[in-house]
Amino acid sequence: MKKRTIAITVLVTAQFIDLVDTTITNVALPSIQKDLHATDAHLEWIMAGYLLAFAVLLITGGRMGDIFGRRTMFLIGVAGFGVSSLWASAADTGQALVAARVIQGAFAGVMVPQVLSSVQVMYEPAERGKIYGLIGAMSALGSVVGLIVGGWMVDADLFGLGWRSVFIVNVPICLALLAMASLFVPNSRSEHPLKLDIVGVVLAASTVFLVEFPLIDGRMADWAPWIWGMLAASPVVLVLFILQQRAKQRRDGSALLPLSLFSDHGFNSGLIVQVLFWTANGCYILTLGYYLQIALSFSPLATGLTIFAMSVGSIVVSPAGDPLAKKFGKYVIFVGGLIQAAAFVWVIYNIHDKGQSLSGWDLALGLGVSGAGMVLLIVPLLDESLRTVPTAAAGAASGAFATFQQVGYSFGVAIGGVVFFNTAGDRPTFDTLNDGVTKALWITVAAFALSGICALFMPKPAPHAETTRHPDDAPAVAAGH
Repeated sequence: MKKRTIAITVLVTAQFIDLVDTTITNVALPSIQKDLHATDAHLEWIMAGYLLAFAVLLITGGRMGDIFGRRTMFLIGVAGFGVSSLWASAADTGQALVAARVIQGAFAGVMVPQVLSSVQVMYEPAERGKIYGLIGAMSALGSVVGLIVGGWMVDADLFGLGWRSVFIVNVPICLALLAMASLFVPNSRSEHPLKLDIVGVVLAASTVFLVEFPLIDGRMADWAPWIWGMLAASPVVLVLFILQQRAKQRRDGSALLPLSLFSDHGFNSGLIVQVLFWTANGCYILTLGYYLQIALSFSPLATGLTIFAMSVGSIVVSPAGDPLAKKFGKYVIFVGGLIQAAAFVWVIYNIHDKGQSLSGWDLALGLGVSGAGMVLLIVPLLDESLRTVPTAAAGAASGAFATFQQVGYSFGVAIGGVVFFNTAGDRPTFDTLNDGVTKALWITVAAFALSGICALFMPKPAPHAETTRHPDDAPAVAAGH
């Protein structure tokens, strides 16, 4: 086997376990809550904390690889991911598990950006298409494996570990990756790396935290005045972030998020679609999975298999996604958003109609249709959004897109969680849980519908127009978060 083949296998495996860890935790949440006596807020932070830490370090992690060496940063990321996974598996309180998940997400933010950067160094432009395709396929597979394998591991209670097994399984994988990456992954660097923007990272993270913490913890704090104070402070910190970014860009051209991107209409409208789409995903993935296990006593494996129906729909429609995207562009995104919204209306109807007799089969067709719509939306979104972005800014725009994906997903977890758990109450019954999941899923419906409608505001393609994205610019592959 060629050295390069081993190297890409190592890199893709690392990205795969990051994606698995996003969904594998979801089916374990009720077991975690029961064992650790975790609060509803802890459950939301177990998911959102990982996503936020990953999001705020994604761009910086890539720059650190450019400066210090991509293999060096990859090894640091993998080692930290493994240690924090071990910490998560040993957590004895909800707070400890949340802390471990935040650290785990931060190291994932260091590890994952080195994958695409290393591909650009290891492969010629003409060879990269098949590698990007492999990474995209593994991204989709990672979310599926997380749901099913996570459910099976919790159900099987391997070695008496229960939910802890979904974290401890990362440890031997990370040890193997460390050994193989040390031998086979090249330690490439950028000849002209951008400088780090640590102040920008802190301000960006603070802005999002000041919104998400009140949403998630507000009910537990009885909406105390300081909760509203945090919400009020968030736009102030956002303004500081914008001013700092402008100053940083003028000073050395290495702002965390070049604000000039937001003068491009196509990028702006595409970014809105991206955030709405992933908000919808974060909302349903938390609430539906929890509802099935708590209200209807689905096993973790049965829950994973039920949600897996979305992946089946995606697989069936995938061959048509690219041809349709090339022919109809933004209109495919519009249709994809509306299909997903309609599919979740169907899911809500079945939940109400079947009540306590609801089975996974009752949801399968609606979720499968939603998966088909997801392909239609997500396949053309990046290219349509970057089509009018200058070539020199395409890499920064892709990084911003991936970052806002994670932020949108975490907002979905926070918004869906606050609606679901507020409605379910401290002593949930089947009726209150049913009302809670219905209200949360209507948010999913609205977000999917708006994501499709907003696509209509994207620029119309010029006749025979080619994307401005340079072949050497790696796409932002972070699907599944």
